[in-house]
Amino acid sequence: MADVIRLAVLLSGAGTTLQNFLDRIKDGRLRAQVALVISNRSDAYGLTRAQLAGIPAAVVSRMEYANREAFSAHIFELCRQTKADLVCLAGFLQLLQVPEDFLGRVLNIHPSLIPAFCGQGYYGHRVHEAALEYGVKLSGCTVHFADNQYDHGPIILQRTVPVFDSDTAETLATRVFEQECEAYPEAIHLFAEGKLRIEGRKVRTAEP
Repeated sequence: MADVIRLAVLLSGAGTTLQNFLDRIKDGRLRAQVALVISNRSDAYGLTRAQLAGIPAAVVSRMEYANREAFSAHIFELCRQTKADLVCLAGFLQLLQVPEDFLGRVLNIHPSLIPAFCGQGYYGHRVHEAALEYGVKLSGCTVHFADNQYDHGPIILQRTVPVFDSDTAETLATRVFEQECEAYPEAIHLFAEGKLRIEGRKVRTAEP
């Protein structure tokens, strides 16, 4: 694999995770190149971030395809054309069918400690509201390999944050996102270094 890993970033909203990647690439903390940004929404601000950074971007709307298979096939064909080494889901709110040649090459980040507060319908502030309602004392984020189910694939790493009695969904989200900004680049680095090995439900990390 090339020294600088080529990323395709898929998003549906503001693109804060994309911006984190771009900031870290710029200051040298992440050896990567965002080669392509794809959104399923034409009004996603993440597309503006891509434009400002001079990154090729595409809109692939789920509504324009008869089924998930055709929708997914188009997205991954774009990833192939741009020679992406790794696909990073960054708040992408559509389920994908991962083709065989991309198995083990699609990552997702979720703002909870999977398997808690995850799956269809759990995204954004809904996750943090559910965590607060349940009364958990710890929350955090999870980076995992994506498969063909929501928030389901093998877990690469997790980071935790305390949950305080005074928390709102907004304050908890801010604290979790700070950890997301560290965890996702770390997972990308481990992938780029060839240190991740999937064994069933588990991901083994090779020793340095």
